[in-house]
Amino acid sequence: MYVPAHFALGEHAAIAAFMKRFNFAAIVSQVDGLPFATHLPFAVETEADGRIGLLAHFARKNPQWNDLASQTALVIFSEPHAYVSPSLYEKEQNVPTWNYIAVHAYVRAIPVEDEAEALALLERQMQHFEAAYLEQWARLSDDYKHALVKGIAAFRFSVEKLEGKHKLSQNKSSRDRANVAGHLQQSEDGAARQIAEYMKTLYDL
Repeated sequence: MYVPAHFALGEHAAIAAFMKRFNFAAIVSQVDGLPFATHLPFAVETEADGRIGLLAHFARKNPQWNDLASQTALVIFSEPHAYVSPSLYEKEQNVPTWNYIAVHAYVRAIPVEDEAEALALLERQMQHFEAAYLEQWARLSDDYKHALVKGIAAFRFSVEKLEGKHKLSQNKSSRDRANVAGHLQQSEDGAARQIAEYMKTLYDL
């Protein structure tokens, strides 16, 4: 990803927090020589040594998973984002732009082929997304769970490289930043309000 220095999101903790908050991402790899993407929820875990690990599963009929372990894949976390009007700047000589935050994770896929381990991975995902559901899950039949696991391809992902970018009007004046953040905070669009939240935190507005 192209990341100018002034837009770099370099703090590891900030990158991990963003990935955990916006964990519905796209994984991109090659299938038959062409780029192929699948949109998946990823459970994002911080290991004891600080490294980030990802958990996810594909529908078994999805062809992307077949060759995934033999290549480096890219997982793109790309919310939120917001249009920024040039009318918000002090100087007239400006153009429209977009503020956004994105993280690219370059990963190696590790297949989880054992049924018990795949079930455990699913339960870890449930723990991340809706821990209260585990009580209902425990009451489901073993046959149902067995059939469910047969229909998926489960993976752990080792993150080899992380790139973070937060384009939040860093190249504008403090007054312009405050105007942009204030305008976005009043937007009906939830993503725009989230960008305002990040701007207010970054600039202590």
